[in-house]
Parts: sequence; structure tokens; C-alpha cells
Amino acid sequence: MAQPAVLDPRATLRGGLPDRYLTPDDIARIFEVPLETVYQWRKKRTGPPGFRIGKHLRYDPADVRAYVTALKNSATAA
Repeated sequence: MAQPAVLDPRATLRGGLPDRYLTPDDIARIFEVPLETVYQWRKKRTGPPGFRIGKHLRYDPADVRAYVTALKNSATAA
């Protein structure tokens, strides 16, 4: 019989997101969209807020969680 998975208690605090800054590839995987969609969101300022470290684009997991929460709240209010 398989042992139940032991959850990392930090995973609950960060909503299941990794404990590191996320890449555009991570965002595409999380939302199950093409990578180009992530870049279009950035260009149109419609997706989760990102920031640059040098030439690299990164996303803070807390900002991504807040973005999802805002989407859920606006869908509930509509």
C-alpha cells in the first residue's frame, strides 16, 4: 500500500507555488498556455506582474498568487 505524500508545510503558505522566483516557462506551465501568451500578457500588462533581473524576466510567486486571487474575486463579483 502506498504511503500518503507528506506535504511541505511551506507549500500551503505559498499556495503550492515554488519557493523561488518563477521564469516565463514556469508561468506558461502553471497556466497551461503557450510561452508566447506569457510574453503577450507582459507586453499588454494583463498578466501577473514580472520584473527584470538584468536581461532575465522573473515573477515573484506571491505576485502570481495575488494575480490569481484578483482574477477569482473579479469573476465572483461579475
